[in-house]
Amino acid sequence: EDEQIVAEIMRRRFFPALITHKAWEGFHFAGHEIRITEATDCYGAVVWPSALVLCYFLETNSKQYNLVDKNVIEIGAGTGLVSIVASLLGALVTATDLPELLGNLKHNVLQNTKLKCKHQPRVKELSWGVDLEKNFPRSSCQFDYIMAADVVYHHPFLDELLLTFDHLCKNDTIILWAMKFRLDKENQFVGRFQTIFDLEVISNFPSLNITLYKAMRKGRMK
Repeated sequence: EDEQIVAEIMRRRFFPALITHKAWEGFHFAGHEIRITEATDCYGAVVWPSALVLCYFLETNSKQYNLVDKNVIEIGAGTGLVSIVASLLGALVTATDLPELLGNLKHNVLQNTKLKCKHQPRVKELSWGVDLEKNFPRSSCQFDYIMAADVVYHHPFLDELLLTFDHLCKNDTIILWAMKFRLDKENQFVGRFQTIFDLEVISNFPSLNITLYKAMRKGRMK
Protein backbone atom coordinates (compact mmCIF):
# COMPACT_ATOMS: atom_id res chain seq x y z
CA GLU A 1 0.00 0.00 0.00
CA ASP A 2 2.84 2.37 0.86
CA GLU A 3 4.50 1.82 -2.50
CA GLN A 4 1.21 2.23 -4.39
CA ILE A 5 0.45 5.58 -2.74
CA VAL A 6 4.02 6.78 -3.20
CA ALA A 7 3.84 5.85 -6.88
CA GLU A 8 0.59 7.85 -7.18
CA ILE A 9 2.20 10.84 -5.46
CA MET A 10 5.23 10.73 -7.72
CA ARG A 11 3.02 10.54 -10.79
CA ARG A 12 1.90 14.06 -9.96
CA ARG A 13 5.33 15.30 -11.08
CA PHE A 14 6.26 15.96 -14.68
CA PHE A 15 9.21 17.54 -16.47
CA PRO A 16 9.50 19.87 -19.48
CA ALA A 17 9.60 18.19 -22.87
CA LEU A 18 12.29 20.64 -23.97
CA ILE A 19 15.29 21.85 -22.00
CA THR A 20 15.07 25.58 -21.34
CA HIS A 21 17.41 28.15 -19.83
CA LYS A 22 15.49 27.94 -16.53
CA ALA A 23 15.23 24.70 -14.62
CA TRP A 24 11.65 23.89 -13.65
CA GLU A 25 9.48 20.97 -12.64
CA GLY A 26 5.77 20.53 -13.15
CA PHE A 27 3.15 19.12 -10.79
CA HIS A 28 -0.55 18.27 -11.00
CA PHE A 29 -2.42 19.17 -7.82
CA ALA A 30 -5.82 20.69 -6.96
CA GLY A 31 -6.91 20.46 -10.60
CA HIS A 32 -4.09 22.67 -11.84
CA GLU A 33 -0.78 22.32 -13.61
CA ILE A 34 1.82 23.93 -11.37
CA ARG A 35 5.23 24.95 -12.69
CA ILE A 36 7.97 25.42 -10.13
CA THR A 37 11.22 27.19 -10.94
CA GLU A 38 14.09 25.70 -8.97
CA ALA A 39 17.69 26.50 -8.19
CA THR A 40 20.37 23.97 -7.32
CA ASP A 41 22.58 26.22 -5.21
CA CYS A 42 20.61 25.94 -1.96
CA TYR A 43 18.37 23.46 -0.15
CA GLY A 44 15.39 25.79 -0.04
CA ALA A 45 15.07 26.18 -3.81
CA VAL A 46 14.40 22.52 -4.61
CA VAL A 47 11.14 20.57 -4.30
CA TRP A 48 11.69 17.72 -1.83
CA PRO A 49 9.45 14.61 -1.60
CA SER A 50 7.98 15.72 1.74
CA ALA A 51 6.32 18.65 -0.04
CA LEU A 52 4.69 16.29 -2.53
CA VAL A 53 3.43 14.09 0.31
CA LEU A 54 1.86 17.08 2.06
CA CYS A 55 0.31 18.43 -1.16
CA TYR A 56 -1.17 15.02 -1.96
CA PHE A 57 -2.64 14.82 1.54
CA LEU A 58 -4.19 18.28 1.30
CA GLU A 59 -5.81 17.45 -2.02
CA THR A 60 -7.10 13.99 -1.13
CA ASN A 61 -8.36 15.03 2.33
CA SER A 62 -9.89 18.36 1.36
CA LYS A 63 -13.22 17.51 2.99
CA GLN A 64 -11.78 16.59 6.38
CA TYR A 65 -9.24 19.41 6.23
CA ASN A 66 -11.26 22.07 4.44
CA LEU A 67 -8.93 24.98 3.72
CA VAL A 68 -11.50 27.34 2.19
CA ASP A 69 -11.13 30.76 3.85
CA LYS A 70 -8.73 29.31 6.43
CA ASN A 71 -5.71 31.35 7.51
CA VAL A 72 -2.61 29.29 6.72
CA ILE A 73 1.09 29.95 7.20
CA GLU A 74 3.82 27.80 5.71
CA ILE A 75 7.23 27.95 7.35
CA GLY A 76 10.24 27.07 5.24
CA ALA A 77 8.13 27.40 2.10
CA GLY A 78 11.13 27.01 -0.22
CA THR A 79 9.87 26.91 -3.80
CA GLY A 80 6.29 27.48 -2.63
CA LEU A 81 4.62 24.28 -3.83
CA VAL A 82 2.71 23.58 -0.59
CA SER A 83 1.61 27.22 -0.29
CA ILE A 84 0.44 27.22 -3.90
CA VAL A 85 -1.63 24.06 -3.45
CA ALA A 86 -3.16 25.38 -0.21
CA SER A 87 -4.06 28.60 -2.03
CA LEU A 88 -5.65 26.70 -4.92
CA LEU A 89 -7.71 24.83 -2.32
CA GLY A 90 -9.12 28.13 -1.06
CA ALA A 91 -6.89 29.13 1.84
CA LEU A 92 -5.55 32.58 2.67
CA VAL A 93 -1.86 31.70 2.70
CA THR A 94 1.25 33.38 4.02
CA ALA A 95 4.34 31.70 2.54
CA THR A 96 7.52 32.38 4.51
CA ASP A 97 11.22 31.71 4.20
CA LEU A 98 14.66 33.30 4.46
CA PRO A 99 15.25 36.60 2.62
CA GLU A 100 17.54 35.06 0.01
CA LEU A 101 14.76 32.67 -1.08
CA LEU A 102 11.95 35.20 -1.35
CA GLY A 103 12.60 36.23 -4.96
CA ASN A 104 12.15 32.74 -6.36
CA LEU A 105 9.33 32.03 -3.92
CA LYS A 106 7.41 35.14 -5.01
CA HIS A 107 7.92 34.25 -8.66
CA ASN A 108 6.51 30.75 -8.22
CA VAL A 109 3.60 31.84 -6.07
CA LEU A 110 2.53 34.62 -8.43
CA GLN A 111 2.99 32.54 -11.58
CA ASN A 112 0.80 29.72 -10.27
CA THR A 113 -1.90 31.56 -8.32
CA LYS A 114 -2.68 34.82 -10.12
CA LEU A 115 -6.38 34.89 -11.10
CA LYS A 116 -6.71 31.24 -10.00
CA CYS A 117 -7.29 31.57 -6.25
CA LYS A 118 -10.00 32.96 -4.02
CA HIS A 119 -7.31 34.65 -1.91
CA GLN A 120 -4.04 35.86 -3.37
CA PRO A 121 -1.28 34.40 -1.18
CA ARG A 122 1.26 36.58 0.57
CA VAL A 123 5.02 36.04 0.73
CA LYS A 124 6.84 37.21 3.83
CA GLU A 125 10.30 36.90 5.33
CA LEU A 126 10.62 34.65 8.35
CA SER A 127 13.96 33.74 9.85
CA TRP A 128 13.18 31.15 12.52
CA GLY A 129 13.35 32.58 16.02
CA VAL A 130 14.15 36.13 14.86
CA ASP A 131 11.86 39.12 15.62
CA LEU A 132 8.84 36.83 15.89
CA GLU A 133 6.71 39.15 18.00
CA LYS A 134 7.64 42.15 15.84
CA ASN A 135 6.83 40.48 12.52
CA PHE A 136 4.11 38.06 13.65
CA PRO A 137 2.53 39.56 16.80
CA ARG A 138 0.56 37.06 18.83
CA SER A 139 -2.32 39.49 19.27
CA SER A 140 -3.06 39.82 15.55
CA CYS A 141 -1.67 36.67 13.90
CA GLN A 142 -4.31 33.97 14.17
CA PHE A 143 -3.46 30.96 12.02
CA ASP A 144 -5.84 28.05 11.54
CA TYR A 145 -3.04 25.92 10.10
CA ILE A 146 0.74 25.87 10.19
CA MET A 147 2.26 23.82 7.39
CA ALA A 148 5.81 22.56 7.16
CA ALA A 149 7.53 20.14 4.80
CA ASP A 150 11.08 18.96 5.36
CA VAL A 151 12.05 21.73 7.78
CA VAL A 152 14.09 19.35 9.96
CA TYR A 153 17.43 18.39 8.45
CA HIS A 154 21.11 19.01 9.19
CA HIS A 155 21.03 22.68 10.18
CA PRO A 156 21.93 24.51 13.42
CA PHE A 157 18.54 26.17 13.94
CA LEU A 158 16.42 23.43 15.49
CA ASP A 159 15.98 25.43 18.73
CA GLU A 160 14.80 28.41 16.69
CA LEU A 161 12.47 26.21 14.65
CA LEU A 162 10.78 24.89 17.79
CA LEU A 163 10.48 28.45 19.13
CA THR A 164 8.82 29.49 15.86
CA PHE A 165 6.29 26.67 15.99
CA ASP A 166 5.51 27.62 19.59
CA HIS A 167 5.10 31.32 18.79
CA LEU A 168 2.81 30.87 15.79
CA CYS A 169 0.60 28.16 17.27
CA LYS A 170 -2.56 29.13 19.14
CA ASN A 171 -4.69 26.67 21.12
CA ASP A 172 -6.84 25.81 18.10
CA THR A 173 -4.11 25.91 15.44
CA ILE A 174 -3.48 22.67 13.57
CA ILE A 175 0.06 21.87 12.47
CA LEU A 176 0.47 19.65 9.40
CA TRP A 177 4.12 18.62 9.21
CA ALA A 178 5.81 16.24 6.77
CA MET A 179 9.06 14.96 8.27
CA LYS A 180 11.79 12.99 6.50
CA PHE A 181 13.84 10.95 8.94
CA ARG A 182 17.58 11.16 8.30
CA LEU A 183 20.02 11.36 11.23
CA ASP A 184 19.56 10.69 14.94
CA LYS A 185 20.26 14.29 15.95
CA GLU A 186 17.47 15.61 13.73
CA ASN A 187 15.19 12.70 14.62
CA GLN A 188 15.46 13.68 18.30
CA PHE A 189 13.67 16.91 17.39
CA VAL A 190 10.41 14.96 17.36
CA GLY A 191 10.81 14.19 21.07
CA ARG A 192 11.52 17.82 21.85
CA PHE A 193 8.53 18.87 19.74
CA GLN A 194 6.32 16.61 21.87
CA THR A 195 7.17 18.54 25.03
CA ILE A 196 4.97 21.35 23.67
CA PHE A 197 2.62 19.65 21.21
CA ASP A 198 0.42 16.58 21.02
CA LEU A 199 1.52 14.63 17.97
CA GLU A 200 -0.46 12.20 15.84
CA VAL A 201 0.79 10.21 12.85
CA ILE A 202 -1.74 10.59 10.03
CA SER A 203 0.29 9.01 7.20
CA ASN A 204 3.49 7.03 7.06
CA PHE A 205 5.63 6.25 4.01
CA PRO A 206 8.46 3.86 4.98
CA SER A 207 9.79 3.68 1.42
CA LEU A 208 10.51 7.43 1.59
CA ASN A 209 11.34 7.60 5.32
CA ILE A 210 8.65 10.27 5.54
CA THR A 211 5.97 10.62 8.22
CA LEU A 212 3.10 13.08 8.03
CA TYR A 213 2.06 14.45 11.41
CA LYS A 214 -0.85 16.40 12.78
CA ALA A 215 -0.08 18.39 15.90
CA MET A 216 -1.81 20.76 18.28
CA ARG A 217 -0.75 22.50 21.46
CA LYS A 218 -0.64 20.01 24.31
CA GLY A 219 -4.02 19.01 25.68
CA ARG A 220 -5.93 20.46 22.75
CA MET A 221 -5.74 17.69 20.14
CA LYS A 222 -9.08 17.34 18.35
